[in-house]
Amino acid sequence: MKTNRLVLSVVLIFCIVSCAANIEMRKKQEEASRNLGEAYMQQRDFTLALREFLKAEKIYSKDPYLQNDLGLAYMSKNRLDIAVKHFKKAIKIKPDYAPAINNLGTVYLAKKDWDLAITCFKEIIDDILYATPHYPLTNLGWAYYNKQEYELAEKYYSDALNLAPDFIIALRGLGRTCIAMGRPADAVAMLEKTVKKYPHSAESYFYLAKAYTLSHEYKKAVRAYNKVVELAPDSPIAVEAQKEAEKIK
Repeated sequence: MKTNRLVLSVVLIFCIVSCAANIEMRKKQEEASRNLGEAYMQQRDFTLALREFLKAEKIYSKDPYLQNDLGLAYMSKNRLDIAVKHFKKAIKIKPDYAPAINNLGTVYLAKKDWDLAITCFKEIIDDILYATPHYPLTNLGWAYYNKQEYELAEKYYSDALNLAPDFIIALRGLGRTCIAMGRPADAVAMLEKTVKKYPHSAESYFYLAKAYTLSHEYKKAVRAYNKVVELAPDSPIAVEAQKEAEKIK
């Protein structure tokens, strides 16, 4: 009887060690495919990236970083509902995975589910271990802007800029919020700062032109709209800029 128990114990230990070794091998194979997929993502080849991520998922699916990558790949291909599922999987595997929570909120922004987005971003803005808290703060600003709750939008954009003073999305967002709040002088000041720091941002010049128009600085507005056309010719924003400039003329 003791001999049988000993043999059973040895077999059981062998199986556990063997299974653990197999899982580690699968993890390494999955990680190799994930790394290749991330390289394709950096090259903006989202189809090849997704192919590698799906291959990796077949090997080992319980990697939160892989699930986050899958979410990003599907989001890049505008498959938002599928992206949501993968970000949720990443968070289920690793509940404190702040980038995945932020990415889930970003998908909700794209889906215009402002309240769901706000819930995600508020979950991580006080996470002192999150390296880039100005991202969820800026995203909160955008969500509240779209809810037309401009005072809250201003607050979160300002909070983001306190952490990252040169973050262009927050700078431009705060400028747009000032326009919406009927404060063209503040908008001009913010957006002039933005184009000074980022002189190749056509979108920033577009909103600066709007701020100039509200301030009755029509010559400056036309020059700003012309700058949009110069920076982004044949783009939809350039077409809109040309229309607005013609209205002023």
